[in-house]
Amino acid sequence: MPDRLYPQYEPYAAGLLDVGDDNRIYWEESGNPDGKPAVFVHGGPGYGSNPARRRYFDPARYRLVFVDQRGCGRSVPHASDPAADLRHNTTEHLLADLEQLREHLGIERWLLFGGSWGSTLQLAYAQRHPERVTEIVIAGVTTSSAREIDWLYRGSGRFLPEDWTRFRDAVPESDRDGDLPTAYARLLEDPDPDVRVRATHAWCAWEDALLATEPNGIPNAFSGLPLTDRLALVRICAHYFSHRAWLPDGALLDGAGLLAGIPGVLIHGKLDLSCPLDTAWELARAWPGAELTVIDDAGHLGSDTLRTRIRGALDEFATSGR
Repeated sequence: MPDRLYPQYEPYAAGLLDVGDDNRIYWEESGNPDGKPAVFVHGGPGYGSNPARRRYFDPARYRLVFVDQRGCGRSVPHASDPAADLRHNTTEHLLADLEQLREHLGIERWLLFGGSWGSTLQLAYAQRHPERVTEIVIAGVTTSSAREIDWLYRGSGRFLPEDWTRFRDAVPESDRDGDLPTAYARLLEDPDPDVRVRATHAWCAWEDALLATEPNGIPNAFSGLPLTDRLALVRICAHYFSHRAWLPDGALLDGAGLLAGIPGVLIHGKLDLSCPLDTAWELARAWPGAELTVIDDAGHLGSDTLRTRIRGALDEFATSGR
């Protein structure tokens, strides 16, 4: 399929916003300063913004905001530094950061776009601040529930038993039958840098193995990142998932009714082993006005078909809801 996304373009403004607790988050704006406001909510948690995501947005019609969540990307302090304190890096902090950034940029309402962990943060933000959201587009739905986290780091191992066993066996034997994200979170706080690096390698190898099962999978999707980015990503992921994202279990599905009146497009790959389809299906049933599109040839990493659907949804919303 030919490339149907917009040509790449560069930011016209950027900065670091002091959000308290000695944290400053990186933000940037691109596209049309007078266009429809939209914010890209990245995944991970801890992955940082991906410039390629700009290409989904028409630069003539959107005022696009990128933000690197606490501890990752170009935000400081960076979680790869063991001295960076993660006590002030929680879902509540990220929700407050989004609101502070919106106010800082003088935006009244904005469209939300993202996927994976980004979908969890979008849903939590929209349920907290529905009056600030014009539309939501999610590619790869997850609510970071206990069931979903257990699936990602234990249940899905039944499809890749050898890879999962290596992932499990990278933690102390006493922790192997328990909560693996919590065991990894302890390793990522170890004072020995070699312990932190080995745990990071093992976590990334497991994520890579899952993504490699997809028809459009690529080798080393996680392990190919620079080491500092991997250290931050895994440390933040383990921190969040060991605390179940500080969300009451099932809260985002239970609260989907709060999204009534906000148009939503949910786009999910049928072959997504990391975030199985049932959560997207349940969310679409619980959210009045949400539309679910299942992409047959896509997994978590997407496909040309999925990317074309994202652009189509964003093009449809480009002139509405302001």
